[in-house]
Amino acid sequence: MNELFDLIPSFVTSANFRWVLTGSLLLGFASGMIGSFVLLKKQSLISDAMAHAALPGVCIGFMIFQEKSLPILLLGAALTSLIATHLIQIIVNHSRIKSDAAIGIIISVFFGFGIVLLTFIQQNFTSNQAGLDSFIFGQAASLIRSDVQLIAISSLVLVIISTLCFKEFKISIFDPSFAKNIGINVKFFNGLLLALVVGIVVIGIQMVGVVLIASLLITPALAARYWTDNLSIMAWLGGIFGSISGMTGALSSTIIGDLPTGPMIVLSASAIFFISLLLGKSKGLVVKAVKVR
Repeated sequence: MNELFDLIPSFVTSANFRWVLTGSLLLGFASGMIGSFVLLKKQSLISDAMAHAALPGVCIGFMIFQEKSLPILLLGAALTSLIATHLIQIIVNHSRIKSDAAIGIIISVFFGFGIVLLTFIQQNFTSNQAGLDSFIFGQAASLIRSDVQLIAISSLVLVIISTLCFKEFKISIFDPSFAKNIGINVKFFNGLLLALVVGIVVIGIQMVGVVLIASLLITPALAARYWTDNLSIMAWLGGIFGSISGMTGALSSTIIGDLPTGPMIVLSASAIFFISLLLGKSKGLVVKAVKVR
């Protein structure tokens, strides 16, 4: 306990820790809120495809400019994520392949291509490529102040857009025909929702990694679904669960030491999900068993 008390002031007063904590909290909130719409629209697997498709974009951005500038790398990730999404739609619309199979194909191809490019970079680019592989599983400790500022500001913008367009998202998801009849451009808001998912993916991959960022989108929203049937409450509750996951993951990885922040954030979100699965007011297994009893 004395060692623990001696440790607390050292990281609480650290500016880098405060920035990582703020970035994790805002990223978790934005992920949980946007993930609620994605979950109800049944597009959770598409977010996973976007995340895995971001890796080759990061590598291509580095190969072109040969510097680890976060805006450049994130722009490359956004472009390949959008390309992957478009290819999924083309495969589903112009073949007999179902959406789940198309998503599986795109995930495998893009992620495999990303690993090949990453290996090529490590073998042929000797300067300034160290740490590029951290985009696979994330490495929050390597973030500098400007990186975390970009993540925090982008997360805040995504939350504001989601809040302003909440009514349109809600109607477009539950009743597209009614939305069209009252003048809502359903196609535009579907595209905007995908753009928000791409935004979460590209700003979160350095902190959580391309493998785990989809979990941060899906798990808090799924946990919130066990507590309520109201979309408004679910979206905000998902955001709160995501924030708690981000804060808990950042704190635990710092206190325990030498643990990656991204996986700790996902594990925290998973713990919240299992608690919700059992005790959730709306659909929790224990609550349902008591009602049946």
